[in-house]
Amino acid sequence: MKKKIAVLGASAEHHKFGNKCVRAYLQAGWEVFPVNPRGGTIEGLTVAASLADVNADLDRIGLYLPPPVTMSKLPEIAAANAGDVYFNPGTADGAVLAAARAAGINVVDGCAIVDIGFSPSQFP
Repeated sequence: MKKKIAVLGASAEHHKFGNKCVRAYLQAGWEVFPVNPRGGTIEGLTVAASLADVNADLDRIGLYLPPPVTMSKLPEIAAANAGDVYFNPGTADGAVLAAARAAGINVVDGCAIVDIGFSPSQFP
């Protein structure tokens, strides 16, 4: 069974990390759920407007949002009960990470793309 990741802040623009993450996880064989309130499609996948719209038991969530938006999404992220939540560089500050831990979120402060053995530079 494939592992599942939701990418909050997924983007259709190839130069953005929210797109590089989608492509990296697809290449690694994961089932990917892009999340962006704009909807549409990204890399051929239907985009969920919110994490609550993803109907899957998630192994991981990857965040590509600015810290204030990340902070506002913490209740939704906690409710998803994913195994790991990757707070990628630039998505969190000390207050966001502290609030996430206090909410019971399994915080990983690092790059979700690197964790699966890729470099973001591999996805131009």
